[in-house]
Amino acid sequence: MKLSLLALSLAAALGAAPLYATDTPAGANAPSQGADNDTTPQGSRNKPANKVQNLGAIDVTAALDQARNSLSPDTGSSQYVIDQKAIAALPLGASTPLNQVLLQAPGVVQDSYGQLHIRGDHANLQYRVNGVLIPESISGFGQTLDARTIKEVKLIDGALPAQYGLRTAAVVDITTKSGHDLGNGGSVGVMGGSFGTFNPNASIWGSTDRWSYFLTANYLENDVGIENPTSSRTPIHDHTNQVKGFGDISYLINDTTRLSFMFGVSNSRFQIPNNPDQTPQFGYLDTVDFNSANLNEQQQEKTRFGVLALQGKIGETAYQVSAGQRYSSVNFTPDAIGDLMFNGVAADINRTNRASTLQADFSTPLGDSHTLRYGIYGSFEHGNINNNSLVFPANDDGSQASTTPIGILDDSRLIARTYSAYVQDEWSVTDKWTINYGVRGDKYHLFRDESQLSPRLGLVYQATPDTTLHAGYSRYFVPPATEIISTTNIAKFAGTTNQLPSDGNNTALSERSDYYDAGVSQNIGPLTLGLDAYYRKVSRLQDEGQFGAALVYSNFNYEFGRIRGVEFTANFDQGPVSAYFNMAYNRAMGKRIITGQYNFSPDDLAYIYNNYIHLDHDQKLTSSGGVSYAITGDTKVGADYIFGSGLRSDGAVPNGLSLPYYFQLNLNVSHDFNFDSTGTLHTQLALINALDRTYELRDGTGVGVGAPQFGPRRGLYLSVQKDF
Repeated sequence: MKLSLLALSLAAALGAAPLYATDTPAGANAPSQGADNDTTPQGSRNKPANKVQNLGAIDVTAALDQARNSLSPDTGSSQYVIDQKAIAALPLGASTPLNQVLLQAPGVVQDSYGQLHIRGDHANLQYRVNGVLIPESISGFGQTLDARTIKEVKLIDGALPAQYGLRTAAVVDITTKSGHDLGNGGSVGVMGGSFGTFNPNASIWGSTDRWSYFLTANYLENDVGIENPTSSRTPIHDHTNQVKGFGDISYLINDTTRLSFMFGVSNSRFQIPNNPDQTPQFGYLDTVDFNSANLNEQQQEKTRFGVLALQGKIGETAYQVSAGQRYSSVNFTPDAIGDLMFNGVAADINRTNRASTLQADFSTPLGDSHTLRYGIYGSFEHGNINNNSLVFPANDDGSQASTTPIGILDDSRLIARTYSAYVQDEWSVTDKWTINYGVRGDKYHLFRDESQLSPRLGLVYQATPDTTLHAGYSRYFVPPATEIISTTNIAKFAGTTNQLPSDGNNTALSERSDYYDAGVSQNIGPLTLGLDAYYRKVSRLQDEGQFGAALVYSNFNYEFGRIRGVEFTANFDQGPVSAYFNMAYNRAMGKRIITGQYNFSPDDLAYIYNNYIHLDHDQKLTSSGGVSYAITGDTKVGADYIFGSGLRSDGAVPNGLSLPYYFQLNLNVSHDFNFDSTGTLHTQLALINALDRTYELRDGTGVGVGAPQFGPRRGLYLSVQKDF
């Protein structure tokens, strides 16, 4: 997307904003700042707040936040909310990685490298920060964001309204902290413990007149950066260094208009852990032996994004217009000799992707019973793929013909364009019935043009004040994730030890599906129960696989897919006790691989052509839960767990078996020390995998599975945090 187009769009939006002055200066007659002062105008669900004029900065910000909420309906979909209180109750508190925060939601399955699978999808998550869609990075965006930025995160899945498209497994909708909410201050702290973990952090926030800001950064290093490929307590060659930062700076133009600049950066370095006692398959010059424990593979991942957003109201219409850019890169550096001897190929892999985006969302009430929502989205992506490989010459039967390697350069560039538009109406038929209906249009161009009109329908019935039923249908169109598309030139590797079948289809295809969802929520005093069922029929089902030593995934498609499941949730919050429990059943099947065939054996392709198989990330049963108890106002204890019946592995047929079930229990205790001279010092002690149960996430087999990985071993961690 050209910079001139972004500038023109922002100029048009700024020109449309009312620029009259207020009679009362910002901050005049405003209550004292702080999170406990809630002066937000109260409006009905998903309706804009009343127009606010001549108010202090805190009141204006609250009203604008309410107006922004009116842009995002959840009618007919399923929603799970995790707020600051819930994050603080986790064993690692705000030091918890975002992917592990989301593991506490129903139907979320953990995988290696921090990946998540929701309702049978492989990744396909949509991340929104303060209402702005941020394209996912090559390495997975869940590792880029920091839980310290979060005021509240909603996991929205099921039959999504027309506003949400492109990435549809779930919407991770994050509302960040802000200086207007928190007042002026900051926080510094450190978390450290087992496996050489050292994680200092610092944040600062505040507001001055019409300006507000929230900035945070942290550094992490430990010796378990990537899941151990063995069951040993101490992985070999697994050190990581990670730096993350986030900022949100906003300016109130007037009582109905806010301009914000939001940015984030991450820079992570990983050693690739080694699996000892492996046998070399190839000779290198005069060398026939290599100790696999001495391999030295490295990977670096970078992500940065910036967004300029204009948000406010024109009359009764709430709007948010944003222009942004996200850059992401991955560099894998092989052990040249070792990788050649074990794999027959040593590839220095560089992938970069730059996405420029423009987004505009609007919400207009029509009378007392209708709210019209509409918007557009555009994305321009530029990707570079560079594989500089060493391979051995091979004979016709695939055996090694020479011990002297040769070099092959395989590089390509990708330019992808995405255009989307939607319109939907939320119709409050009665005080009990709400219907949300609309249509979404998406067009994607890379190797060819693909497009789809997608109808959406959601129903909510408030049977009683404590009983809510919902149902929905959504037609989905999911373009391939451009940042991980592989464009290997198969012909270049002919006659080498990295020779690939020549009949593969290299063109990634967009997925199309019909999604049905229905559920019920019941409040019984402080207890909330929920039950949700879903079914998805898929054409050109997208999946991803790790093919090679690098922690980089590549797309491929099944021609047919079918996914179904049921989720149960229970939440309790009263007095000193809060608790939650989730249980989910899922079954995800695919048939006939139609792209990326060169990554699979002919026998596997032949079987999958005629038979449905479990997807490699399919997990039959998944559960999570936790409890927190406040012994006093300063002392709390808690526990949480995750359980899974195991991801898939190969048996007599591809993905024919599941790995053994796993159960991980985590414990924590926190205490606030109050000192007259320095104030409150927060401390938290966490015991991760308290039972030290050894469990395997992957055994190295399965469709698109690259290596074995084990879950974390027992670790003890202490956090100390001081607000000022």
